[in-house]
Amino acid sequence: MAWNEPGNKGNDPWGNKGSNDKGPPDMDEVIRNITKRFGGKGSGNSGSGIGSYGIIIVLVIAAVVWFLSGLYSVKEAERGVALRFGEYVGLVEPGLQWKPTFIEEVFPVDVETVRSIPAAGSMLTADENVVQVEMDVQYRVTDPYKYLFSVVDANASLREATDSALRYVIGHNKMDDILTTGREGIRNDTWKELERIIKPYNLGLTVVDVNFLPARPPEEVKDAFDDAIAAQEDEQRFIREAEAYSREVEPKARGVVERMAQQAEAYKQRVSLEAQGKVASFEKLLPEYKAAPEVTRQRLYLDTMQDVMSGNNKVIIDAKNSGNMMYLPLDKMMERKPSGKVSESASPKVTTPSADSSAVNSVQTSMPVNGRLTREERIRLGRE
Repeated sequence: MAWNEPGNKGNDPWGNKGSNDKGPPDMDEVIRNITKRFGGKGSGNSGSGIGSYGIIIVLVIAAVVWFLSGLYSVKEAERGVALRFGEYVGLVEPGLQWKPTFIEEVFPVDVETVRSIPAAGSMLTADENVVQVEMDVQYRVTDPYKYLFSVVDANASLREATDSALRYVIGHNKMDDILTTGREGIRNDTWKELERIIKPYNLGLTVVDVNFLPARPPEEVKDAFDDAIAAQEDEQRFIREAEAYSREVEPKARGVVERMAQQAEAYKQRVSLEAQGKVASFEKLLPEYKAAPEVTRQRLYLDTMQDVMSGNNKVIIDAKNSGNMMYLPLDKMMERKPSGKVSESASPKVTTPSADSSAVNSVQTSMPVNGRLTREERIRLGRE
């Protein structure tokens, strides 16, 4: 039964013994009752002294508990964000710290650990192909206050920005570049685009690295793209082989060119020296030519003809005023090497008819190398 219901007598918590409601309880009585509970039973003066001592003990214990509740520690890799009545007051360094409970609040944030956010999906390329792309973004917290309070969730914001930057870059590149040679360029472009997107949001994050994982075409056309990639790898291999061959051949070609240049220079010097020698010989011959032009001219002609005809196998015969028939052993003359003199076995045979044309006398005459008969031989042949 409730204490204030009719018929409930003697159960008034405020100490009203009677049934008549005399108003709210006396505060002094309430304080005395509380003092009695902490101070025990006794006279009025002694109970009042013991009660004050108990209150002091309670307050001291409460103060100690309040002080101990404010002790906390910040790890070496963390920084604490301190708020006083919800207002930012600064960062807390690592170590054992204290804060007034119910007045300040500290949120520790790890600023040393490198975190990672993956991004993947099917994306459309510039040449209207679909490619499976995966990327891993590594980042670190550099401003704990902005990381906690600049946006609702900095990690989710970075994830959405990464997906947006990746799709933008993939949409502006062709599939062959994404799968083969353009991977490094796509990685750098994605990194720049991601930093451009997150800069206005002040996420308090710094992107440490962007890893562009191997992209792959859809499974339906994977075999055809594998063949295309193999062909491109063969192309690069052939290019490297050609470069190696050029590095091997080029020094040899340079050596040949250098040798030909040296030979040409030597030939130039030789021809120049020979020309200078001929000029010198003509300069020496000039006084003789001025002294006897006809004799010098004849001598030059004979010397020149001797040089020309000395290595020739041909036989020249002046038979204008002679009716002699010549017999030349051509087979032996062709086998013979050029020399200064003609051997007797290879000398031509001259046959002269008799006066009455009834008999033919054969006469063998040796011919000089230059094909001209001596004066004595011509006289003898004319007599015959």
